[in-house]
Amino acid sequence: MAKQFFNYLVIGGGSGGIASARRAALLQPSLKIAVIEKSRPGGTCVNVGCVPKKVMFMTAAVNEALHDAKDYGFEIAKKNQFDWAMLKEKRDAYVKRLNGIYKNNLAKDNITYIEGAATFTGPHTVSVDGVEYEGEHILIAVGGTPTLPNIPGAEMCDTSDQFFEWETLPEKVLVVGAGYIAVEIAGILHNLGVDTTLVARRGAILRTFDEDVAKNLMNEMSDAGQKVQYHTTPDAIEKAEDGTFTFKGTVREPEQEPKQITLEGFEKVLFAIGRHPLTETLGLDKAGVDMDNRGHILVDEYQQTSAERVYAVGDVCGKALLTPVAIAAGRHLSHRLFNKEADRKLDYKNIPTVVFSHPPIGTIGLTQAEAEEKYGAENIKIYQSKFTNMYFAMTTRKPKTYMKLICKLPEEQIVGLHVVGLGADEMLQGFSVAVVSGATKKQFDSTVAIHPTSAEEFVTMNWGLSV
Repeated sequence: MAKQFFNYLVIGGGSGGIASARRAALLQPSLKIAVIEKSRPGGTCVNVGCVPKKVMFMTAAVNEALHDAKDYGFEIAKKNQFDWAMLKEKRDAYVKRLNGIYKNNLAKDNITYIEGAATFTGPHTVSVDGVEYEGEHILIAVGGTPTLPNIPGAEMCDTSDQFFEWETLPEKVLVVGAGYIAVEIAGILHNLGVDTTLVARRGAILRTFDEDVAKNLMNEMSDAGQKVQYHTTPDAIEKAEDGTFTFKGTVREPEQEPKQITLEGFEKVLFAIGRHPLTETLGLDKAGVDMDNRGHILVDEYQQTSAERVYAVGDVCGKALLTPVAIAAGRHLSHRLFNKEADRKLDYKNIPTVVFSHPPIGTIGLTQAEAEEKYGAENIKIYQSKFTNMYFAMTTRKPKTYMKLICKLPEEQIVGLHVVGLGADEMLQGFSVAVVSGATKKQFDSTVAIHPTSAEEFVTMNWGLSV
């Protein structure tokens, strides 16, 4: 059987791959384009990532609001009854609807959708279930998958993928990890009333974020009763006779002898310790595509791999593992390949990031440590503020909002903007435009505040005192 030829062959039907394919079709409708996907369209984000995670974050936020209701004069007649099964059914139906929308959009753009796993058989040919396809240009956008540790009993545990398969809400859960996925899932469970323990290998969570941001979130989690076991590495997971899980680990606190710890009685143990790329079965050696020692595809600033006319975007590259990054990189690539924009590429310098923790985090630009290393501590100025959001003026609980601006002297250009608190997730996008545009503290000061909001603190912080 003759090979089927495509001008643009995309391996991976996630956000990055589909975005690139659709943009190519928009720029040159005459192109023959195909997307190959072995699972459901939409990739990690739609199926087991951003979308269902945000549904669960909002679910937990609703429960928080219900607890605050009495402080606003509302009497809740009986104990809140939460129907996990109903929510899961509605959430899964929403995801399935999005799967259909992705497929329909590809069809509308005359893009061929091929179901199955692709393996390279040559520099520009792949095989899917015995059928060979040839691509003039090939994009690899297969994403990644959660990693389990190499310890006894790990095979009995769940990852963030399985979290969305849970049919019932467990009463007691152990979450292992200190990155944003672990923090988000632990926060969701805790705020849904689950007895949740988060285990972190070091003495802090979110270690790649600004230190003050991480500390403020840690304080808020502690004040909310969230249990965190720091300085602890997992050694084994065991299953007890009653079906619950036991965690065995080693605590290594600074300047102290290591000690063993046992935590018992968990219905679920979930690891969120990192992700690895789905490159093992692609046969990349046959295409001449180089990888690093973790399996990430090596690309240059234009998403070009070591193989001619073969490219990669998204998590498979191991850099800035965020859905909008993959989408943006894929679209820029299509403009470069199919719209004669030779210099078109994604700027990875200022990428806004939100952690859907409780409370949420919004951040863009450099951390204080990064700014000091890049410019020198004497060449930066820090503005920061901590206050109680007006929503909590009426409530018993009093979580704080923390804001931080990192400015480069002498012009006080804002090179880092960070916020922890209610609404941080929604306010960050607009401020990101300002940071990307090179805004200064003086320009923030000259912007009239919207009152009363939390966001106004960014434009009134130490007002008039900037250079």
